[in-house]
Amino acid sequence: MVDIRTIILALGIGNVGFALLMAGYIRGSTSQDGLALWMWSRLMLGVTQFIGWLAPGPWGDSLQAIGCVAGVAMELAAYCTYFECGRWRRAVGPATALTLLVMLFVSFHRATYVQLLGLACVISAMYAAAMAFVLLRPRSRKRSLLQKIMGGSDALFAVAMAAGGWAGLSDPSQVLGANGLHTLAGLAAYLMMIVNGAGFLLLCKQKADDQMTLLATTDFLTGLANRRAFFQQAEGARQLALRLRKPIALLMLDIDHFKQLNDRFGHATGDEALVLFADTARATLREHDIMGRLGGEEFALALPGTDLPGGVLAAERLRQAVIDAPLCAAGTPHRMTVSIGVVLVEPNEALTAALARADQALYAAKSGGRNRVEVGPPVLKRA
Repeated sequence: MVDIRTIILALGIGNVGFALLMAGYIRGSTSQDGLALWMWSRLMLGVTQFIGWLAPGPWGDSLQAIGCVAGVAMELAAYCTYFECGRWRRAVGPATALTLLVMLFVSFHRATYVQLLGLACVISAMYAAAMAFVLLRPRSRKRSLLQKIMGGSDALFAVAMAAGGWAGLSDPSQVLGANGLHTLAGLAAYLMMIVNGAGFLLLCKQKADDQMTLLATTDFLTGLANRRAFFQQAEGARQLALRLRKPIALLMLDIDHFKQLNDRFGHATGDEALVLFADTARATLREHDIMGRLGGEEFALALPGTDLPGGVLAAERLRQAVIDAPLCAAGTPHRMTVSIGVVLVEPNEALTAALARADQALYAAKSGGRNRVEVGPPVLKRA
């Protein structure tokens, strides 16, 4: 049989090592919710496991068992924080307090090391099952392969720990390691330390990369695509429409009298107007429509699968929604309007050329009194 105390020593060293790695990652990266909590959970596990190996006896054994429960509970809290599970504190907090009180009670009543470790294993199994649920919960639509691997590891760990813990509680007189389930639980804990330790670091890196991509492609104020991202997405939609022989409408939009709004009420109100316009557009448009902020109060919109009459209808719907959207400027209700130019992208027409035609239509809408929709000029065909 594998020496269980050797496995505990390896676990202690590994958990402390992962805690130090996470400390270095936190120091050199942007802060993410759950990182520090996860680091402290690993440090708690590692230190108490090392103490339990270094100083076997009533106090060392009790500290190791209690530290195991506290560390796994903190790890669950880290996952709940990282994945933004609603109201998790109401469940995890009281459950952790109760389980720690149980561990303290059992420790003071001179339980054997096998009993203490068995109880700690059973409680850890419940927390591991909860972690597996957080990672694999059915309502989550964005479960990555990494999450599935980590969730599966937690589920297997929960089964192994429950079996090992039950073996210790059912026969506390046996020598630790004499039962094969004890070894299974120790090896499962070592496997979970490696998989989830590396996995959580990769999750953090993945999240940081996603945030950087979002910053590079999103307008920070409105949350819409920025100029570069809009051109990339709209060009992709244009090429797809060409292959499928589907129409695609293109719109240029400009908030009317935006400069006067800024000069009269201040830039803060101007920013509110931009955000309100973006929110109104998102609520009005379809999910696959592509909208971007090109700069200032100027926006562009691509409508895949939409012909020219459909584009005009969508523009009118958006124009009316903007009128109906309440803007409070310095405590005074202000009606915001938008001018829109609409064109149909012709087959093999460059996106920039279609945008130029839409811009001409936008200029005609502004020249014609604003708060209106104009259709752009057709493509001039060569003789």
